[in-house]
Amino acid sequence: MPTIIICYFFAYFDRINISFAKFQLQDALTLSDTAYGLGASLFVIGYVIFEVPSNMLLYRFGARKWLARIIISWGLATAAMVFVQTTWQFYTLRFLIGAMEAGFAPGVLYYLTTWFPASHRGRITALLFLAPAFSGLVGSPLAGLILQKTEGLMGFSGWHWLFLSGGLPCVPLGLLVLRVLKDKVEDAPWLDSEEKRWLTEHIRPQHSGSREKSLLEAIKTPGFIALAVVYFLVQIGSYGLNFWAPHLIRTAGVTDASTMGLLVAGPYICGAIAMIVTGRWADSAGQRHHVLAGLLVIAAIGFTACGIFDHSLVILVVALAFTGLGMVAAIPAFWSLPPKLATGVGAAGGIALINTLGQMGGIVSPYMVGRIRDLTGSTTPALYGISGALLLGAFVVLFLLPPGLRSKEGSE
Repeated sequence: MPTIIICYFFAYFDRINISFAKFQLQDALTLSDTAYGLGASLFVIGYVIFEVPSNMLLYRFGARKWLARIIISWGLATAAMVFVQTTWQFYTLRFLIGAMEAGFAPGVLYYLTTWFPASHRGRITALLFLAPAFSGLVGSPLAGLILQKTEGLMGFSGWHWLFLSGGLPCVPLGLLVLRVLKDKVEDAPWLDSEEKRWLTEHIRPQHSGSREKSLLEAIKTPGFIALAVVYFLVQIGSYGLNFWAPHLIRTAGVTDASTMGLLVAGPYICGAIAMIVTGRWADSAGQRHHVLAGLLVIAAIGFTACGIFDHSLVILVVALAFTGLGMVAAIPAFWSLPPKLATGVGAAGGIALINTLGQMGGIVSPYMVGRIRDLTGSTTPALYGISGALLLGAFVVLFLLPPGLRSKEGSE
């Protein structure tokens, strides 16, 4: 888990970096808010196109080798941002970074289903998603500090150093994955034979009563499309927070990059705490869909308040805290649901499909907010739209998911 969490930290550090580099990128490349939003969306388009094929290859070649390939390639592509000089180069490289990272998140989620019993799914998923929370918590102040302190260092702009710091460490990290991770419980040198037997026996019951499904059969399983719709709506909110929180803070009057970084870290602190609490509660109560719906409602309230009080710094920071609490914790709460639908290659491909369709929300959200801001001069209408999307997601979770996903887990 520590190795996986560090990898996931760097995956989300890129999302933090692009949001903090926004202002310098716009100045250097003469980008409008719409063009910036399009570049952010192109990352997701590359991610979406190659998501399912990448996860099927992970199942074929093994998680250890394929995850290492993903990490090294996205790290090199991220570091290559230092060579961007035109708008089209920005668009091309953001697409390439998304393509290189495709398959990582669902690949890790599938990998964890082969190591942890269903009874631990909530807390392990929450532990995994501490990484994006800490990317915001640690990465936001760090990004602000890098931008402020490295401007002009060795002839590079601050945003150049920002992308180098997020990309180059991924190369040795990928090599570490090759050395540390194991594809099967039986291959783990830190477990003795009795521990391997015990763990294998406790993982197997979560698959009992249902045969391993192919990708096509998994897609036809009631619930996959509904979950994809929910994740699409969740990602509209997630990308809204990740890409536009620094902009909201700056609009409220904060111009110092280091101070901005500290304030942006606040929502992720709240989200990290909520993640741990709700993960354990979902495991004990078994009503995972109730937890997810509640978090989406909290995040919707936060986005609405951000729109109303966008020029009042104190209230805006509090509103962002609610947004982070609901949004950051909602993602691991969501990902405890899909493994209930399929196993084996069906799980690998099905989880990737849900993530692929859901990530389209990441295409819609950055472009939508940028476009609305260019047209109206304000982010407020877009924030209300994001809030409505999250409330719709909560409605789907509570009333439209199939009974198997809405039943109490202890009764399955």
